[in-house]
Amino acid sequence: MLAQLPNLLTISRILAVVPVVVCLWFGGETLRWVALGFYAFASITDYFDGYLARAMQVQSGLGRLLDPIADKLLVGASLLILVALDHISGLTVLAALVILLREILVSGLREFLAELRVSMPVSRLAKWKTTVQLLAIGFLIIGDDAPEWIDSRLIGEVGLWIGAVLTLYTGWDYLMAGLRHVSAQADQAPGE
Repeated sequence: MLAQLPNLLTISRILAVVPVVVCLWFGGETLRWVALGFYAFASITDYFDGYLARAMQVQSGLGRLLDPIADKLLVGASLLILVALDHISGLTVLAALVILLREILVSGLREFLAELRVSMPVSRLAKWKTTVQLLAIGFLIIGDDAPEWIDSRLIGEVGLWIGAVLTLYTGWDYLMAGLRHVSAQADQAPGE
């Protein structure tokens, strides 16, 4: 199961977080491009691991466990290092914070609902949210080292705000769905 191609892609996405963070930490134009290369590879695997698992009919519990973890590690670590290095600054830090807090909220909801044996599938809008966030972070990684004709920082900041708005919307949807299950569970509990 671990050696199946979709799971290997997911694991490679988790492992790619390390060189992204290390390259950004040590900085310089060359290392930022290297970080972007690892980040782009990891982002692309986010699409292909799920697609291949379905196409090859090798969906697994391990894949369902690791995929959202890999996404959260990639996005969370990238946002944190970009904030720490002032590649994300000012009010845009709030957009990054919204994204991180939503990920924690949804993870908690998923864990709680899993105990109730309730599945919370990823919505189409949540997939778009992830795509926008991944693209925005990529532009912020390369930042001022992008070609002169690309205002990478501005594109990244606008994308991060769009991602934050989508994050709020999808997070609200997940929260309401989770609360419906919680209240239904409370209604079924014997009276005290």
